[in-house]
Amino acid sequence: MRLVILPTYNERENLKALLAAIYQAVDDMHVLIVDDHSPDGTGEFVRELMETQYDGRLFLLQRAGKMGLGTAYITGFKWALAREYQYIFEMDADFSHNPKYLTVFLEKIEDCDLVLGSRYVAGGGVENWELLRRIISRCGSLYSRIILGLPFHDVTGGFKCFRREVLEQLDLEDVKSNGYSFQIEMTYRAFLMNFRIKESPIIFEERAAGKSKMSRAIFMEAIVMVWKLRAAKARLQAQSAGKGCSSTLPFVI
Repeated sequence: MRLVILPTYNERENLKALLAAIYQAVDDMHVLIVDDHSPDGTGEFVRELMETQYDGRLFLLQRAGKMGLGTAYITGFKWALAREYQYIFEMDADFSHNPKYLTVFLEKIEDCDLVLGSRYVAGGGVENWELLRRIISRCGSLYSRIILGLPFHDVTGGFKCFRREVLEQLDLEDVKSNGYSFQIEMTYRAFLMNFRIKESPIIFEERAAGKSKMSRAIFMEAIVMVWKLRAAKARLQAQSAGKGCSSTLPFVI
């Protein structure tokens, strides 16, 4: 069984088309919406869709308020692990992640533990970004890679596919990040546990509707969190002793 987790906050105008595209790409995919009580009625809209479409493949968890990206994913991961899902996706709800890549990720996850959608490997890229945003994104990923010693080209992206075993063995209660640094932390923890990690090229498409959730506070959290993760490396490695993939070191394609 396969599950896509979509955290939402004011994404109503994107969801109908996005869900149609997901189910067109993978007909039997299950989708979990984790909504932070969106003022635009995202949660109510999802409930309507659950009653009229998708035959039990669409689910909703609605939280009390805006609690952040990281906790939304942790909530979704725990929900998935309480059920029989073997492959669990992270994916943005704003259409910046094209559902056509879902089938590619499912092929690649067959011989690894975590697939990272990468904008910065051959075949990847971004569309409709200004030069300054391209520079900030590239430099942010490079900054994190250097400080944490990660071999991957894109460590800030949020389009991923986990094997169930990865999320079972990571200490989800210990994950500290809540903004975009959450993506860095999850990859770093999986890397320290020697899980097999692949990058898969994606074209990141700027949202067509709605408003970006990026803010100065989220950006600064990522800057600081990288150093906190580096300082905690020994503790994280000790936690992971005896866990993770023992067959090979992480690798990149």
